[in-house]
Amino acid sequence: MIRAYKFLLRPTKAQAAALTDMLWDHCSLYNGALQERRGAYRHASKTSIKYGDQSAQFKEIRAFDPERQGRWSFSSQQATLRRLHKAFQACDHDVIAHERLNTAGMTKSPAPRPDPDNDGTFLANGAAAKAGLNRSILDAGWAQFLGILANKAESAGRLVVPVDARNTSRTCPECRHVAKGNRATQAKFQCTACGYTANADHVGAMNVLNRAGLVLCDVA
Repeated sequence: MIRAYKFLLRPTKAQAAALTDMLWDHCSLYNGALQERRGAYRHASKTSIKYGDQSAQFKEIRAFDPERQGRWSFSSQQATLRRLHKAFQACDHDVIAHERLNTAGMTKSPAPRPDPDNDGTFLANGAAAKAGLNRSILDAGWAQFLGILANKAESAGRLVVPVDARNTSRTCPECRHVAKGNRATQAKFQCTACGYTANADHVGAMNVLNRAGLVLCDVA
């Protein structure tokens, strides 16, 4: 039996600031390493970069950026790169990722709104419009599709990983900043923190894939 423990941290203000700095620097390391892997794979040679290739660069990285990357331990930075490596391994093993959709909750009828000024009467609650949306969701057959997908994937030896759908379209894949304003339009994503710009659907897909990799890392 494998035991798991969780510890509650109560950091001081200075410690909380240091932890935040550490988180951002490790996010920067993860995203930089991820971009290097993507760039190499997109090259005509389809070069594959491994954990050892990237961890060998630590000496130069820490010397180049002593105020950020140079102040943290090798072991914590290696753990970040191993997490990325596991995420890429997941992508190489026929993993199918999708948002975990609560279709029952999405098609729930809105609650009645009693009129406080007239007993026994009710205010408009958008039920008519919601009914139309509910029909569209049910007609799309998302739940049935995901059920069929899971069965077909199992038959083909593939792994299906549902992930938390919250903020997948609002999270910047580069700096991890989450904001409603990141979704400039229905089709365009533009991060209000770092300026990263891409197709909104592509950003959502990247976030779903990254979350699936993290799920697999947690159970590895």
